[in-house]
Amino acid sequence: MGQMQAPVATGPVTLPLKGMRKMIAAKMSESLQTAAQLTHHAECELGALQARRAALKAAGAQASLQDLLLHAVVATLKAHPALNATLEDNQITRHPAVHLGLAIPLPDDLLVAPALFDADRLDAEGLAEARRALLAKAQAGKLSVRELTGATVTVSNLGLSRVRFFTPILNVPQVAIIGIGGVQRRLERDAAGELLEREYLALSLTFDHRAVNGAPAADFLDALCACIEAGGAP
Repeated sequence: MGQMQAPVATGPVTLPLKGMRKMIAAKMSESLQTAAQLTHHAECELGALQARRAALKAAGAQASLQDLLLHAVVATLKAHPALNATLEDNQITRHPAVHLGLAIPLPDDLLVAPALFDADRLDAEGLAEARRALLAKAQAGKLSVRELTGATVTVSNLGLSRVRFFTPILNVPQVAIIGIGGVQRRLERDAAGELLEREYLALSLTFDHRAVNGAPAADFLDALCACIEAGGAP
């Protein structure tokens, strides 16, 4: 005679909005209420960056495709300083160093975006090492207040999901956040008429229209796509 199974709850489940979840909710509400947010979307072909990743792997380097993408973001920000900025008390501050915020999901649907400080001083492999160390600190709950509040611009990566384009919310007072979406494979014909399979990455850029107008934001996204399609930053 089989064992009786416990009844499955069918009613609603109520979860209190408290602790870190409450802080995140308050920060998101503040962001949407105080910033004039607009999002641009673009896509870029990944062949050259994937080839560079393969070459680095063959040489023993540990940089992942994500690390190469982050390195390209940082290099592009150095040429577009209006996006590496904060807006507070009606003053726009353009920061000389790129303190790259990385959106990191944690258990219980929590989210932090600590700063990878001075990312512009790192090569791709150095950035990869720093990212892994920052991720380990976040997962261990050992992030400092400075790390949690010190980013000048943020990247949110949903590349492992089916999400293509999305609208990331600004981590105010930052004026920009870059969203990395999923990859789509396409069959295309080359100049000789042969069918080739290519992969395209989706990118989203949310920016504060009070600090950055649409055209310079589009220029940044265009430049980022061009950098990725050229194999990333040197």
